[in-house]
Amino acid sequence: MVQDTGDRPPALTPAFDAMTVLVAAVIVHDTANHRIVLLQRGPDAKFGQGLWDLPVGKSEPGEPITRTAVRELHEETGLVVEPASLEVVHVVHGAWGVEAPNGFLTVVFATREWSGEVSNREPGKHAQVRWVDLDDLPGGFVPSTGSALQGFLSGGSRVSLRGWR
Repeated sequence: MVQDTGDRPPALTPAFDAMTVLVAAVIVHDTANHRIVLLQRGPDAKFGQGLWDLPVGKSEPGEPITRTAVRELHEETGLVVEPASLEVVHVVHGAWGVEAPNGFLTVVFATREWSGEVSNREPGKHAQVRWVDLDDLPGGFVPSTGSALQGFLSGGSRVSLRGWR
């Protein structure tokens, strides 16, 4: 697939057979009520069955990462956010993933502005999607997004490396 480059010359064929997968995750932070939106991966999820996760998903070819974040958040939770409300708060670079044999790069955004009501719009993938009080976070997170969430909440590291030697 050749990316539309507007007035620029067409993009060249990628240098590698399979590139790093680009992923977006969103922390929806309701500061007034001290809570965030989490989802629990269902029994038929491709990975992390039963684990808690942020709303997250892969970027489509040619899709800006902010559009990925907006799209995935809506597809999974029903919430709507504007790209301008997204703030980059963490980056996860994984050496390998279930659908990413050459690694993945997850850009984690936070937003404090949204519209809509939380709902589980992908029940085949998620057991539940709900608001969770920050003082009562469940155990058992997908490691990559769990480390990003921990970094965000603690004000700690903004970069996590997963699976590198």
